Amino acid sequence: MSQFITQRANGAGAARPGEDGLPPSAPSSRPRPSARRRISPTARRQRRAAMLFLAPACVMVAIYVVWPVLSTIRLSLYSWDGMTDATFVGLANYIELFHSQTFYTALKNNVIWLAMFLLAPPMGLAIALYLNQAVAGIRIVKSLFFAPFVLSGVVVGLIFSWFYDPTFGLLALIIGHGIPVLGDPHYATPGIILAALWPQTAYCMILYLTGLTTLSSEQIEAARMEGARGWALLWHVILPQLRPTTFMAVVVTVIGALRSFDLISVMTGGGPFESSTVLAYYMYDQAIKYYRLGYSAAIAVVLFAIMLLFIVYQLRRLLRNER
Repeated sequence: MSQFITQRANGAGAARPGEDGLPPSAPSSRPRPSARRRISPTARRQRRAAMLFLAPACVMVAIYVVWPVLSTIRLSLYSWDGMTDATFVGLANYIELFHSQTFYTALKNNVIWLAMFLLAPPMGLAIALYLNQAVAGIRIVKSLFFAPFVLSGVVVGLIFSWFYDPTFGLLALIIGHGIPVLGDPHYATPGIILAALWPQTAYCMILYLTGLTTLSSEQIEAARMEGARGWALLWHVILPQLRPTTFMAVVVTVIGALRSFDLISVMTGGGPFESSTVLAYYMYDQAIKYYRLGYSAAIAVVLFAIMLLFIVYQLRRLLRNER
């Protein structure tokens, strides 16, 4: 009797699977943790090869992108003229920047640049749709539309400076009287932006021409069989397939609008009365003319933050639409 009690206490008399009406337990199909974490030699070699291929690019990005950004942020906390020892001033450069009237003028002009410069992607798309056809002589027409992109900003600035000249410029001949576009604070910034739109539209046209070659002909034919034509075909079939190209065109256009410098330097030099200056030119002006490298670095940090916020927003929007 005592032996039976001991066996029951130790679980010797517990019911087995299948006895006393209990169903037999199915064998566990879950893999062991060690088997799940095991990596095959082929996968390990592929991972190692991928890391080796990525290593040079990562090193280049770290040296030429990450390190300069961190150095600029550090420099923005100092007062330095490039010759004497740097003096730590903390956030004094940012405080002075946000109290400067020229900063807000440059920021307002950057917003105007951004609003008007975003006309380049739709205009580039319209030209690309027009040129995306197989007719005689279309290659020559494409070359003519692409020509402004290969011109440097200095050449474009000189061409439009002559175009806007109130005495012998082409604009004065067309209108019949001279208008000092680059000498008027109200017209200088729009005049420079129109000059910058010329090569930027050509660049967006090239992006969209490349994207149009990757369209799915099956989807387009199926949409046409369903009766889609014109605007409906463009909006519901073609533009969704061009979403990555549109993202690239918008990002490049925004970056070009925020870092605009060469045309301003050639056409107005930030004038008249600093009315056409932007953050990039204001940064150059403070660093090169007045030797205020710390203050210039603070402007660069603010400009970088604006670019980063806009690009992150556009990237999240693209990823959300892809899902």
